[in-house]
Amino acid sequence: MSARGRPARVGPSGSCWRNRLVIAAAFVAAALATGSAQDGFRFTSGIELVNVTATVTDDHGRFIEDLRKDDFTLFENGVRQEISHFSAGKVPVSLGIALDISASMTEEKMASARAAIDRLVFDLLDKDDEFFFMTFSSRARMVQGWTKDKYAIRKAVDSVTPAGGTAIYDAVARALPIAAEGHNRKKAILVISDGNDTNSETSVATVRNMIRESDVLVYALGVDGTSRVDSSGNPPPPQWPPFPFPGSGRGRRFPPPWDPGVRRTPNGGERVNADALRLMTDDTGGRTEIVRGFRGLDDATARLADELSRQYSLGYSSSEPKDGRWHAIRVEVRDRKLLVRARKGYQAS
Repeated sequence: MSARGRPARVGPSGSCWRNRLVIAAAFVAAALATGSAQDGFRFTSGIELVNVTATVTDDHGRFIEDLRKDDFTLFENGVRQEISHFSAGKVPVSLGIALDISASMTEEKMASARAAIDRLVFDLLDKDDEFFFMTFSSRARMVQGWTKDKYAIRKAVDSVTPAGGTAIYDAVARALPIAAEGHNRKKAILVISDGNDTNSETSVATVRNMIRESDVLVYALGVDGTSRVDSSGNPPPPQWPPFPFPGSGRGRRFPPPWDPGVRRTPNGGERVNADALRLMTDDTGGRTEIVRGFRGLDDATARLADELSRQYSLGYSSSEPKDGRWHAIRVEVRDRKLLVRARKGYQAS
């Protein structure tokens, strides 16, 4: 019987028809095998693969890059899942950049933001990476769609003028479906902002639900303008949780801890809502970093590029039902002294 309940076509030429079916099946299998070799996380056979990006560090913040698939254990809703696809090291990334151009972005701030984005695109990421660039003030606006032309991104960044309020949540809500259409397996959004949301029609809860239905990594760099330099004329360290920065030996090390409970507002100015940013980033396996003053933005984008090049990609076909609920994901490594940051779950719709 056919899939629609009608008798399958056999007839007088049944053996010939069966031979054609065998040949067709062989072509399908070959196509699937080729697709798996080119991109082990993409299927055309109806199998839904859950993708998880994991960042592994030791207790000094150094990236661990020599792990194999057998070193990882992955659980969904507490049930161990078989990791069917695994890759380590640098892969091309489809990265969307969303820049705050609200009225608080002074000429000095914009110059620092442009320089940091320029270095990220030209010096820190590779020729196979692709980008889009959007801005947000009172509303979100796409300035440059997907491109590998780094000069097009530079031109787009140079063309914008600050004005208006701040609509961070609207920007992320708009960026997510665009990022999901990126050509590379790894897809990410970077949000750069110096203030709190004041104009979004989209709530942070709505954005978080959208993020939970996506496999896009979300990163945020919040620039706190309340403290440009310390008493020695140097910018103070990033806000906790710290992010690895260049150090001796393999990988990177953490700077000294920054107390998240302490509010420092010596010079007044913009406040970054770090908690709201983390609600958008942490579920994805991305992160939020708060830097003190725009002089720290260049180093922050360098740390982001470093992380994107040192991650592990895990894929599995979930054994859990598609019940429309939140499915928690937990990734562990064999060496329990190592720290793992990964996607916390997904909406099984």
